[in-house]
Amino acid sequence: MGNDHRNGRAAIWTSRRVTRGASKIRVLVVDDNVSAAQALATCLSLEGMECEAAFGGHAALSLATEFGPHAIIMDISMPGCDGYQAALALRGDARAKEVAIVAFTAFDEAELRQHVVDQEFDGYYQKGQAPSRLATLVTLFAH
Repeated sequence: MGNDHRNGRAAIWTSRRVTRGASKIRVLVVDDNVSAAQALATCLSLEGMECEAAFGGHAALSLATEFGPHAIIMDISMPGCDGYQAALALRGDARAKEVAIVAFTAFDEAELRQHVVDQEFDGYYQKGQAPSRLATLVTLFAH
């Protein structure tokens, strides 16, 4: 991905940056597909990140405050509590308010932006790309 963090399938939308100090970047992967969430968390772990997986929006809300991630990779289409609802709830929680949240979806960027209410998402990454590119995008949020 290099210096090009906006390519139509990946983008940084805000100037939010998270201080991680000397620690590994902690990433919470949220997806209702258990296998997909675990696989992505494993791939990002191989990129040197500390990862946890939450299986759905409700699980993300409790695990995000417990785990204290620097970034959350949030699937959008989930039953019960979708990615939009989960991201809005996290932005309203002081313990998770400053976490970088990346929308992780098959929707294209224009379609996703039609549904975004505020700045609940800091970035966008379209599913189907290499996890190493997602790792590069996440790294741009943490310093």
